[in-house]
Amino acid sequence: MKKQLFLGDEAIAQAAIDAGLSGVYSYPGTPSTEITEFIQNDSIAKERGICSQWCCNEKTALEAALGMSYAGKRTLSCMKHVGLNVAADAFMNIAMTGINGGMIIVTADDPSMHSSQNEQDNRIFGNFAMLPVLEPSNQQEAYDMTYEGFELSEKLGYPFLLRITTRMAHSRAGVQTKELKPQNALHPEDNARPKYVLLPVNARKRFKVLIEKQQEFLEASENSKYNQFFGLHGTRYIDNTVNRAPLGIIACGIAFNYLQENYPAGFESPVLKISQYPLPKKLLLQFVESCDEILVLEDGYPVVEEQLKGYLGIGLKVHGRLDGTLPRDGELTPDKVRKALGLETVSYYSVPEILAVRPPALCAGCGHRDVFDALNEVIKEYPNAKVFSDIGCYTLGALPPFRAIDSCVDMGASITMAKGAADAGIFPSVAVIGDSTFTHSGMTGLLDCVNSDANMLIIISDNETTGMTGGQESLATGRIHEICKGIGVKPEHLHAVVPLKKNYEEMKTLIRKEIEYQGVSVIVPCRECIQTHARKVKQK
Repeated sequence: MKKQLFLGDEAIAQAAIDAGLSGVYSYPGTPSTEITEFIQNDSIAKERGICSQWCCNEKTALEAALGMSYAGKRTLSCMKHVGLNVAADAFMNIAMTGINGGMIIVTADDPSMHSSQNEQDNRIFGNFAMLPVLEPSNQQEAYDMTYEGFELSEKLGYPFLLRITTRMAHSRAGVQTKELKPQNALHPEDNARPKYVLLPVNARKRFKVLIEKQQEFLEASENSKYNQFFGLHGTRYIDNTVNRAPLGIIACGIAFNYLQENYPAGFESPVLKISQYPLPKKLLLQFVESCDEILVLEDGYPVVEEQLKGYLGIGLKVHGRLDGTLPRDGELTPDKVRKALGLETVSYYSVPEILAVRPPALCAGCGHRDVFDALNEVIKEYPNAKVFSDIGCYTLGALPPFRAIDSCVDMGASITMAKGAADAGIFPSVAVIGDSTFTHSGMTGLLDCVNSDANMLIIISDNETTGMTGGQESLATGRIHEICKGIGVKPEHLHAVVPLKKNYEEMKTLIRKEIEYQGVSVIVPCRECIQTHARKVKQK
């Protein structure tokens, strides 16, 4: 037990190890990636044989985690916010089955979309599945919630959704660690079939159980040390019988941290801190009865603000994201909180106009560059061509100097969108997808294409890693050709090429030839990521 400087992600990982973790299953996605990486590289985790695996996608990861929980072991599954969309089928039904060994599901939300295609707030997913949610306000709480969460998960019989944001995941603070607990012994539940076999006859019973559990979840939230009142100047008490306050502040998760930054000498208004859900209605109503107006601070959607207005009806003024006191989009910051409080804002840093914003770009020497150069050259010959791309480094092909792609929506959508466009009459219809994204969500789309013999070209740009998130293992490495053959791509229209300038003409000829083929074609340009290669050379 000692104090260490941790990222929020690292605090969660260390807490999971200390709490007796037996397995972590994830798919890399910023800002959650460092949790699994920390466990993979930790010496104690290695000594204990903690299973730490990157999976094909978030759904398979969450299902593997459930299997380990079924066996009685403590397990963790980590993903970015949009990854929970992929895992939603498993997530919603885990709420029906419940768990055996403690399970925590980490969702790392990304307000302001620093590296994502939307801003969704997955506290709503917790409400949707009717599962309890934890939302730490600092790195110490991220550690404590994880460490204690496994035991509470086992007590309640259900997983916790641990919601963090980018700023929490990627900022550092001192964290006091706790004693290392032993791992659970193997103990699958006896007579568990009615619980885990979600045939309608069982599912109806399990849903009633979940509904009955809501009161227990609510009581845990009402009594949680993470939900508490703070009076004036930081005292942990509020007297709601005398001296009504003109303004009360409800601060959720990291927003409480931002509020503290603006009041270093102590709060000047009563505060209700909320970091465990479902929303503690009793505490909430007790709090608002002592205030004339309420300001709700939360990073993400106005989840608490909307629920509070639903509880109160018309009467009390509630300020937040819905009434414009805070911006409706973008991540919360200490300065935005300061402005909402009516305090003077001072900018200590100004950016000279000469410093233009520099967008990200493909690395010098990246194989994707050669793919886009060749593709662009051929596409010029087809005025109606459309190129559908996907999630990964190669998405930067949308920017200058390439401007090579027409879409990027979600994992795997390149192949299926290109199929739909081809079905509509677009010619040529080209899909560009990376190797890791292909095994994540592209394989089923390829099967659709093969089954209907869609007239389209699919380029699987293989850099032998999951490059966008830092070079994690790609489950596609060395397997793409066999996967495509197994799905049914005709061998004579499945090609490999090395994307180098010396092979430029060969690539153009191959792309042109397969565009003209009336059916499904797949070209796999394969060259190792330049960054991964450089790291390997440095390690040697």
